[in-house]
Amino acid sequence: MAGYRIRVSPETVLNHMAHLHLAKLHYIIPTKQAGRFHSDRLPEKQKQFNNMKRLVCCLKQSMDALELLRAGCVIPAVPLALDKNRSWDQKRQRALLRYYLESGAGGLAVAVHTTQFEIRKPEYGLYQPLLQLAAEETEAYIRTSSRPVVKVAGVCGPVEQAVAEATLAKKLGYHAVLLSPGGLSAYDDRYLLERARKVAAILPVIGFYLQTSCGGRRLSYDFWREFCAIENMVALKSAPFDRYQTLDMVRAAATSPRADQITLYTGNDDNIVADLMTTFCFEESGITYRKGFEGGLLGHWAVWTQKAVELLENIRQYRKEGQFTPELMTLAAQITDANAAFFDPSHGFAGCIAGVHEVLHRQGLLEGIWCLNPEETLSPGQKEEIDRVYAMYPHLNDDAFVTANLERWLKD
Repeated sequence: MAGYRIRVSPETVLNHMAHLHLAKLHYIIPTKQAGRFHSDRLPEKQKQFNNMKRLVCCLKQSMDALELLRAGCVIPAVPLALDKNRSWDQKRQRALLRYYLESGAGGLAVAVHTTQFEIRKPEYGLYQPLLQLAAEETEAYIRTSSRPVVKVAGVCGPVEQAVAEATLAKKLGYHAVLLSPGGLSAYDDRYLLERARKVAAILPVIGFYLQTSCGGRRLSYDFWREFCAIENMVALKSAPFDRYQTLDMVRAAATSPRADQITLYTGNDDNIVADLMTTFCFEESGITYRKGFEGGLLGHWAVWTQKAVELLENIRQYRKEGQFTPELMTLAAQITDANAAFFDPSHGFAGCIAGVHEVLHRQGLLEGIWCLNPEETLSPGQKEEIDRVYAMYPHLNDDAFVTANLERWLKD
């Protein structure tokens, strides 16, 4: 698969396949006795056959997922489901994950900003349990749908923490990590780049340009140019909510020698449609470089996800045909207006997570809008703003889809 480094050599895979073939030819799978297989009685070669079969299946699944990531898809940032006691509600967490998967999302981003960074605090200890539950639900869905899904784990903190989180994500079967620069203002660019290299030695990395209001920092074109040179850096999420800074990242990716190995994902919730519609073009030394956003990894897509999947499919068709209608630009403005209600920019994004929870609560997916931090809730007037965009743009929501499936998703 071009563009991705799989940490098993082709020779090893071929050897495994050869052993599988020989095992199939020369060993008979034992019959069931009393409704179960007696694995302790299997011939040694049969055990090897089973192990190799599982390994090859896992390798294929990872390759399919990474190819999907490269092509571009809808990746919602997964919120945390809590009950009225602010305890983790696993039943509703599973329902939420099932909603995203059945909406057609190409991936899930777990333990990211929308999930609440507080999950890592010792008093909550939810980082590993949440990653594990999301992996289980995703694997169950893949088995029944035979559709690849990209599992993305949020990774943050200094080098030691980031490496430990990436190692855990790999152990749990995640395909890539979203590497957050949040909370690292005391460290220079050299540190951030070396941190990225160490994490990329464990799992494929999605770089992240995070807006300053959420703990990010200004990062230069030169920084992103060097970041793009990191082997096993497979995608970039642009979320500075700033056109100039977005252009720095896009230009660095477009002009990088690894440009064809890097997929751009919009995280600019205030500019989703325009990002996805645009082909960026740069001329340098007589060479024209082109690059565009192929998907989105967004907190905004944590709500009304089925409509987000339809949106991306439609935009791809428009881009293929080279036809952009005025109606699409009108839709772009409507989605930005809805995002303003959800994300609360008029109060410095203070209610951005609670705003997402409010929509999911109205749909019945969450019991309430609680966050781990009791002070994190809707801002004054935010509920009314959500009322307004619900009434003004009914074509943007997927309430009917949720209503038709909610009871089933809530079953254990």
